[in-house]
Amino acid sequence: MLTLFRALAVLPLWLLHAIGWLLGWLAFLGSPTYRRRFAANARQAGYRLADVISAVPSAGRLVAEAPRLWFGAAPRVLWSGAELIDAALTRGRGIVFLTPHLGCFEAAAQGYAGRFGPITVLYRPPRKAWLRPLVEGARTRRNLFAAPTTLAGVKQMLKALQAGQAVGLLPDQVPPDGLGVWAPFFGRPAYTMTLSARLARQTGAAVLLAWGERLGWGRGYRIHLRPWPGDFEAEPQAAAAQVNSQMEALIRECPSQYLWGYARYKTPREAR
Repeated sequence: MLTLFRALAVLPLWLLHAIGWLLGWLAFLGSPTYRRRFAANARQAGYRLADVISAVPSAGRLVAEAPRLWFGAAPRVLWSGAELIDAALTRGRGIVFLTPHLGCFEAAAQGYAGRFGPITVLYRPPRKAWLRPLVEGARTRRNLFAAPTTLAGVKQMLKALQAGQAVGLLPDQVPPDGLGVWAPFFGRPAYTMTLSARLARQTGAAVLLAWGERLGWGRGYRIHLRPWPGDFEAEPQAAAAQVNSQMEALIRECPSQYLWGYARYKTPREAR
């Protein structure tokens, strides 16, 4: 697998995205379960399947571009709102980036590491043991560090923030081990992590909303930044609802690049 990924990493981004277009449609057409979840999630957000059908090949591009992002040359990254990062860094208390499963979140983290400095990103280790070394090694680059969704990973992120560095996480990811609360997401209860609010309150870090737009024809990515509006609520459910609301707003900026097939409303074993 590592050899295959390194071989694919030398391909131009436009070709990988073309391969991803095919992969996305094969997955959609080949899996009734995936199609039903895709359509149901979109409908929950108020979209018809026809409104977000372009998200089908977009999901395939997310998979196909991974070898290039993990092992290849850094892609072209443009910024929209970089002054928000400059202002946050001058405070010296670190930055918490919140990014939904929208566009290319890998490019957002790599782009920050390449331009601004160290960033630690939270990730969920693969369930298959043979995949773990590949994912862990690929996501650790210059100024880019990976923290697992464990107590050790949380401590790693706190340490980074205390050093004035940045951390990134996907708060629309279903948290493991009971580390979440129920909060509405597009009007339906979803098990939601509380880590983002905890990190911000404990460290006084700035909070920025971010997502990486995938540009057409392999032209790279544009990172969009938004300020966090106001303060976090003290009560965990209310803070989680705030986070979900902001994730919804980002998704509505570009629903054609959201992972509608993600099992956002699943119930973790510990939360049943």
